[in-house]
Amino acid sequence: MLVRLTMICSGATPATRKGSFPLDEALEPRSLALATTMAVRRADRAWTSPALRARQTAEAMGLNPSIEPLLAEQDFGRWAGKSFEEVQALDPDGTAAWLGDTDAAPHGGESLADMAKRAASFVDGLIRTSGHTIAVAHASVVRAAIVHVLGAPLAACRRIDVEPLSLTDFRSDGHRWMLRSSGVPVAKLGNATGSQSDDAES
Repeated sequence: MLVRLTMICSGATPATRKGSFPLDEALEPRSLALATTMAVRRADRAWTSPALRARQTAEAMGLNPSIEPLLAEQDFGRWAGKSFEEVQALDPDGTAAWLGDTDAAPHGGESLADMAKRAASFVDGLIRTSGHTIAVAHASVVRAAIVHVLGAPLAACRRIDVEPLSLTDFRSDGHRWMLRSSGVPVAKLGNATGSQSDDAES
């Protein structure tokens, strides 16, 4: 039984391009143009985060995805749209707590631990779902999925770089997930999300 999950990181927005905590805003023009070159074929199902930038990414790629709340970006509350430097200056104690404790949510939003539970629930729910699933999400969600599959400490999320419009590929035998590849750039997406027959021959 082939079980494959390809997670695609949504494109960049003006806020994320500046390194700010993400807002629910539209893709920057360059990312939208790049996404239109990423046509994906032969997926059995597609899901997307409710965020505008994720939906735009999926639509630009020619997908017709269903909305999946479990793939939503981490809620950064009152920090959304601000740079890390701004947040650190305004709330140094809260910033230190957030960096040191994955259960902390000093911004009034969602903790890293709570977001990671959502990501793990999504991944585990597909472990026996035959075929190829594509999920358009966010760097935070992709990182959480990676550490969940690897059984790594949640704090390791902060050491994983996930580029906009890159993909991470997982495979399952129906009992456990394996990380097959991560950080695959947009230029290789067409090959990396090919047909099931391609997988059998590789």
